Amino acid sequence: FFHFCAGICSALKLTVPSHTIHGIEGQPLHLSVDYDFNATASEIQIIWLFERSQSDPKYLLGSVNQRVVPDLEYQHKFTLVPPNASLRINPLHLSDEGNYIVKVNVHGNGTIAASEKIQVAVDVPVTKPTVHTEPSSGVVEYVGNITLTCTVDRGTRVAYQWMKNGKRLHAGPNYTFS
Repeated sequence: FFHFCAGICSALKLTVPSHTIHGIEGQPLHLSVDYDFNATASEIQIIWLFERSQSDPKYLLGSVNQRVVPDLEYQHKFTLVPPNASLRINPLHLSDEGNYIVKVNVHGNGTIAASEKIQVAVDVPVTKPTVHTEPSSGVVEYVGNITLTCTVDRGTRVAYQWMKNGKRLHAGPNYTFS
């Protein structure tokens, strides 16, 4: 039995997360990448690049047969996690938001290559809110209005929700929200 294949047999398959990966500022983030091929390999090369919108991709690190060659500028921040092509970012900063490109080259009887892009979003935890009262005495019995202003110093995708006695407040004759 003779099986003929025109290049497709030695296909290289990269498996990466299909949706945006959310990381938390200051925490480590693991970008999981698996690769699979059915060819004889004398050399396996992995390259990681990073691109922010409107800028050229930056080289982060690469490896040949598990021997890692980092960009010295980032060597303490990015690590390759063998035996697959996963990347660890530690610690994560807001400036790390963008696209991470992984490229795998398998060299044997010829070279096969594949690359994939992983989108990373960085979330900043919301700080404890502060509430400011106007008038500051907070006493407005029978007359006038009181304004409560809630602010947070840091946080991404902040949503505000006012409650009274554990129940959500809705706009009406007594309450206005801005």
